[in-house]
Amino acid sequence: MADAVYTHGHHESVLRSHRWRTAANSAAYLMGALRPGMDVLDVGCGPGTITADLAGLVAPGGRVTAVDAEAGVLEQARATARERGVENVRFAVADVHALDFPDDSFDAVHAHQVLQHVGDPVAALREMRRVCRPGGVVAARDGDYAAFTWFPEVPALDAWLDLYRRVARANGGEPDAGRRLLSWARRAGFTDVTATAGTWLFATPEERAWWSGLWADRTTASGYAALAVDGGHATRRELTSIAEGWREWGRRDDGWFLVPHGEALCRV
Repeated sequence: MADAVYTHGHHESVLRSHRWRTAANSAAYLMGALRPGMDVLDVGCGPGTITADLAGLVAPGGRVTAVDAEAGVLEQARATARERGVENVRFAVADVHALDFPDDSFDAVHAHQVLQHVGDPVAALREMRRVCRPGGVVAARDGDYAAFTWFPEVPALDAWLDLYRRVARANGGEPDAGRRLLSWARRAGFTDVTATAGTWLFATPEERAWWSGLWADRTTASGYAALAVDGGHATRRELTSIAEGWREWGRRDDGWFLVPHGEALCRV
């Protein structure tokens, strides 16, 4: 199994994006399969906003086990649960390639924006399948960077996309994961897979300011920025130029940015 580095890191600008995510805007394709009383594993839970929503969908009687490879971010997930008064969640550090749970432990296993960052996504899906009970579902959703599109054309954003994809691949990930989910699921042994797609769109003044601001900050201050420079993919000056391009796009009244995601709902 190839090692992989989490490209984004856990800078505030990254968590700013993760905390915005909800089951409605990031896991709608799974929501219809969840019922009260189900046991759910949320892989790569991050700060726990989707986790808390999933916990609400399986209450009463159900429970969510939320895992992440980074112990520090689990503290934020615990805080999210406390703030929302969610009590049917437990947390643990875990590696999706080697989950510390018995076979057939969960009714649903969910991973949002995880498989694009792991060293072996097919092995990860096999492991997710192993811990899922017969009749349950394994659900994965990942962005597809090569399919990101925006208006108006800002040359610095073309440079950003090219750079991001190079850095992510150098770290052992696959930034164009969305289009590969169906293939990965079939290679992992799933035969009943529903492949869908979902999008995020940022087009209002508030959305443009938020999206452009967090990517401008990521480009110069996050773990991704350090990996880009240390790996020889970009200079600090180039990163500053790309960040200004993000701010330029964010100031445009006609700015429009589409983020497409592949989704796979796999029945066990």
